[in-house]
Amino acid sequence: MFDDINLDHQLRLGLDALGLEQPTPVQEQVLAPALAGKDLKISAETGSGKTLAYLLPIAQRLLSESASKNAGTLVLVIVPTRELARQVMKQCRDLLQKTPLRAQAITGGADFKYQRALFRKNPEFIIGTPGRLLEHCERGSVDFTELKALVLDEADRMLDMGFRDDVLAITQQCSQSKQVFLLSATLKHSGFGVVAKEILDDPVSVAVGTVRQPHSSIAHQRILADSMEHKNKLLVGLLQQKPQRTMVFANKRATAQRLEGLLRHHGLRCAALHGELSTEERKLVIERFNNGKIDVICASDVAARGLDLKDVAQVVNYDLPRSGDDYLHRTGRTGRAGARGEAVSLVDANEWNLMASISRYLSLEFENRSLPGLKARYSGPKKQKSSGKAAGSKRKSTEKAGQKKDRARDKKNKGKPKNKKGETSSSAEHKGNDGFAPLMKKKSPWPN
Repeated sequence: MFDDINLDHQLRLGLDALGLEQPTPVQEQVLAPALAGKDLKISAETGSGKTLAYLLPIAQRLLSESASKNAGTLVLVIVPTRELARQVMKQCRDLLQKTPLRAQAITGGADFKYQRALFRKNPEFIIGTPGRLLEHCERGSVDFTELKALVLDEADRMLDMGFRDDVLAITQQCSQSKQVFLLSATLKHSGFGVVAKEILDDPVSVAVGTVRQPHSSIAHQRILADSMEHKNKLLVGLLQQKPQRTMVFANKRATAQRLEGLLRHHGLRCAALHGELSTEERKLVIERFNNGKIDVICASDVAARGLDLKDVAQVVNYDLPRSGDDYLHRTGRTGRAGARGEAVSLVDANEWNLMASISRYLSLEFENRSLPGLKARYSGPKKQKSSGKAAGSKRKSTEKAGQKKDRARDKKNKGKPKNKKGETSSSAEHKGNDGFAPLMKKKSPWPN
């Protein structure tokens, strides 16, 4: 219970307004060392309450300590995407609504001069993306010299997106006495150790659940498909059979746009969400979904992580994701905060082995499902390996046991007699007549 923790009264009012009474498992493990001022490495599944796990102890520290009004930014939260920045800012403002603390988001796609003016107002919390934050650092817009807490949220994704140097350059502008929170889907990322070594001081590690553990509140299903046209019919049939708030994922932006047109044609309220949209366009799509004005979002993987969309009942993988980790991030949009969710993957013959790899990686069994009147002719590979992948047919050798293989080199002088030394007549003649031998008398065809 939050009542067991010594929190400021204003924060308790914020928690009451949010309807939060009991901490989640990750919050239980993080709050004590965080309140003690320890650096932390945190790994937990999406929707587990990680954001509040670091916001709550940081806010408690700011309310219990005095700071100058002109101290500049006191808390910096760095996130990989604009959507996640807005999500964290909203949660932060909801928590701080009864306190004098303020939060602002600094991301790309917004007016630079306006953001500089926001910095001059000295908000205690800044939530931003690496590229735009580094630009402000280079132009002298920010003051992080009295920073009390630094948070790198979804650090593994920032590394994957190539932000390592930007993040390290920003941290060099920060106070040396800051408390650091490093959050990641996995603590074993290839570049994670280097970054952690540079910015963390004797950290406490918190890992709730395993990295490869599928969400227990989600039903994972597969529907086999014969072709792209069959997938289109399955998608429309699936959404019309049981209308509910759904995210449809595709591997390419163009596919997400095409599916939006397809579903609109069949009378479904939907919109596309991908990286080519402007910040305002993407924000509008999310707001319309959360307000119930649309029921379906057709998205590329830009929306797979960092979005807290309300009441997503179903996730559909029109294209299978490229890895098991991507599958977890996509399906993590549903089944949040204890609610039940459904993840349906449309799988054709070309994707069977990828599905088997994801299943093996996550120790996950897909439940077979079909739609009335749309059952696929494809029922899976005829033969399977122990891994679940399709077993390929090997060409059988046409050679019989003990039969010598014909070689081109053996056929080179075929038909020409060999002498006692194993040489053909032509090779013997060439060997004996090198241009320096005496002339040979031509034999007469007539007898003496």
